[in-house]
Amino acid sequence: MNIAPQTYPNLHAGYEHYAKKIVGFTHNRFEGVGCMGSGGVLMAQPYVGENVTVLEKVAERAGPGFYEIDLKEGIQARFAVHQNLGVHQYTFGKGKKGIRLLLHHAFNGAFVSNNYKRMADGTILGTVRAKTTCHVGVYTIYYAIDLPAGEVVQAEKEIDLLLDDDTEEVSLKIAFSAVDEASALQILRKNRAIDYTTLKRKSQQHWEEQLSHIRVEGDADRAKLFYSLFYRTLQSPYRTSEADGRYRGTDGQIHHTKGQRYHGWAIWDNYKTQLPLLALAFPDKYEDMISAIADLYRYGKYDFAGPHEPANSVRTEHAAVVLLDAQRKGFHVDVESIRDSLIRDTARFDFSKPDKYLEAAYDMWAMGRLLPSEKAHYDHRARSYRKVWQDEFHDLSKRDVDRMSARNMYQGTIRQYRWNVPYDLVGLTKLIGGKATLSKQLDDFFDHYYFNRANEPDIQSPTLYYASDKPWRYQSLVQELALDTVVQYYFNDNSRGIDPFIDRIYKNEPKAFVRTMDDDAGAMSGWFVMTALGLQQPLVGAPVYYLSVPLFQSISIGKGNHTLSITVHHFKPENRYIQRVRLNGKDLNRLWLTHDEIAKGGHLEIDATEQPSEYGQDTIWIADLENKD
Repeated sequence: MNIAPQTYPNLHAGYEHYAKKIVGFTHNRFEGVGCMGSGGVLMAQPYVGENVTVLEKVAERAGPGFYEIDLKEGIQARFAVHQNLGVHQYTFGKGKKGIRLLLHHAFNGAFVSNNYKRMADGTILGTVRAKTTCHVGVYTIYYAIDLPAGEVVQAEKEIDLLLDDDTEEVSLKIAFSAVDEASALQILRKNRAIDYTTLKRKSQQHWEEQLSHIRVEGDADRAKLFYSLFYRTLQSPYRTSEADGRYRGTDGQIHHTKGQRYHGWAIWDNYKTQLPLLALAFPDKYEDMISAIADLYRYGKYDFAGPHEPANSVRTEHAAVVLLDAQRKGFHVDVESIRDSLIRDTARFDFSKPDKYLEAAYDMWAMGRLLPSEKAHYDHRARSYRKVWQDEFHDLSKRDVDRMSARNMYQGTIRQYRWNVPYDLVGLTKLIGGKATLSKQLDDFFDHYYFNRANEPDIQSPTLYYASDKPWRYQSLVQELALDTVVQYYFNDNSRGIDPFIDRIYKNEPKAFVRTMDDDAGAMSGWFVMTALGLQQPLVGAPVYYLSVPLFQSISIGKGNHTLSITVHHFKPENRYIQRVRLNGKDLNRLWLTHDEIAKGGHLEIDATEQPSEYGQDTIWIADLENKD
């Protein structure tokens, strides 16, 4: 659960720090997603006098698990959440006042239905349904609300709670479930005695533990930025199973698991960054997340979402790539039980547009490794990208190569999508004309600001430098993109700006990202976090991470006996290149690690230097479709 203010006028995120007008407080907005935003059900509107009015912000405070605001009208509102429980605490002056609950509200016009009843003890028990991100599918939330004392005026779409004139402080508790109303009611009753301060403290302890799975030491401001972005990557997926193992599938039915189940996917957006990060930092939880992704194939998988989503969700393209990646990292994936569904899902892929062709070919490569008996068939389809690449992406002299959505592509340009063959960099390099030409074209791409850091299509393009004849450029480039001022011409309204955005991409302040940039459920934050660790996965589906100089002198990943500690020797701002890498005292003579090496833990030492080095250049792992893997 999350609770957040909705500012006026409405905008993409639902909340704008610099806006002063507050319409109300809503639940479960999806963090940083595209289209026109998502979530924001069950709006609470505290008011003074006879009627609800737009409120004016005076001051606000926030942190993981809580939000507090002082309003000009003399109202103080405080909110704390932990797992599926939330507490509203309102402080008023004496006089007429109340709290209105808009049960028919959902952000961006996504409301579908709400049915509720008031129980004998006054508890509100109900079910709200709303459209998922981009209004494609429908998700359901079951809720239970404990109202403070007052006169309750009920209507079909709202509840008005009239408070006593002398009442100065009230609390409203709300519990959610993705399974049924009874589960929401059970959570509420179990926590009826909890107050705002206790729940806030409990949530802060929880987040402290979660964020401690990665520890960094170095510049204090950079560390704050790191943990702010790490926090963002942990906002989804959501746990949707109950303590007894019950959960709803995308078929709308209740199923059982011995572990936990998660939902709330944005796989197309974050499978290259956020999901690999979760696999490293939370391997136990990730096992259950992978089982939940496999469940999509059992109970109903849609490219975006379907009519029975157990939580708000975005999209699931490249789920097969994620399953392969998990399998190769040692997580359990029961491929045989979903084999037929995997094949059916693959059979409806869209090969009709240049960008879609490259993306579908990537999944073909993954399918050939998930189903080894069908490898020849799927490799043939994966290999077929080469003709399309020659026809659509090779010639950069055409006038539309820098136009967003040219040739009916989705969110990017020909220049940005042409790198999107991560499973066959050896083959792509041959198509381009060799390593030297690849270097020249990458230099042109980045030096003339053709890249788009506001979206994901080319998010992993820096890793291609490790396939070129100047791999050291990768090491400096990722630090530039993470820390330095960039020039950005491309934006998420599918436009190329007349004037560029010139600033740092990542800042720990309200205007934190590039103009129009979504975090896309942790995709963009995840890229920074991985770069800060000195790790990026060039090919999701192969358990290999490229190394660069981390952004901190000392790092630890994981807990217990399998913690990987990282030490950077000669750590200075100007030392952006790798001179040597040692793992547990042994010189690796390479610029990459396997997932198994990281998961086992140990001590990684990276010697940094100011000048480009030839260290490890002869042993770089480069994806090759023709390799027998």
